[in-house]
Amino acid sequence: MNDTTIAVRDGSEMRAYVARPDDAPEKGIIVLQEAFGVTDYIRRMADRFAERGFLAVAPELFHRTAPAGTELSYTDYPSVAPHMQALTPDGLAADLKACYDWLLAEGVPTEKVAAIGFCMGGRAAFLANETLPLAASVSFYGGGIADQLLDRVSDLSGPQLLFWGGEDANIPQEKTDAVAAALRAAGKTFTEKTFPGAGHAFARDVGDHYDPAAAAEAWAMTDAFLAEHLG
Repeated sequence: MNDTTIAVRDGSEMRAYVARPDDAPEKGIIVLQEAFGVTDYIRRMADRFAERGFLAVAPELFHRTAPAGTELSYTDYPSVAPHMQALTPDGLAADLKACYDWLLAEGVPTEKVAAIGFCMGGRAAFLANETLPLAASVSFYGGGIADQLLDRVSDLSGPQLLFWGGEDANIPQEKTDAVAAALRAAGKTFTEKTFPGAGHAFARDVGDHYDPAAAAEAWAMTDAFLAEHLG
């Protein structure tokens, strides 16, 4: 496990956490952060995928506005907000393309790249599926998908897995319904699962939002989904 620096086409540089499998990678995954940075939780998720044979890369998406290695408190929303507000779809797309190209340069086959993200990263994983030739994408409670990304849903490349919390005050059912309706209208392959008693960030095993039962089911579905589409 180590960090690397990835050049982005806009001239910026982005630090990323890398978790490598024991053997030469036959598949790769972009692991996309929550709004708090590439935290211990995100690094552990990357490690989890490396144990399953993926070359995992977790980019620092706030690299244009925050020093490398920035991690923010889960309760310090005033510090989080300026970095989130500075993100743009074009900037994120450039970051995602840089990660995709890095994985290919490391020997991952073009047809064996996936993305997964949580909260803000869930939206980024959906964007990755719209802008890159992914084999599959997984979004955990991706806030903002309905508001920002449905105008390009016809560009979705791989199957999409979506997880929602039924008690998530940040993403009401009208938003999740809008995402599903757009995917159906575009004829895209997708699976969604709403956990009725779960709130936002139910899969993060840090803090009050954690729902172990929902998280376990979501991870089992994720592993099966990625196995189906990446082998």
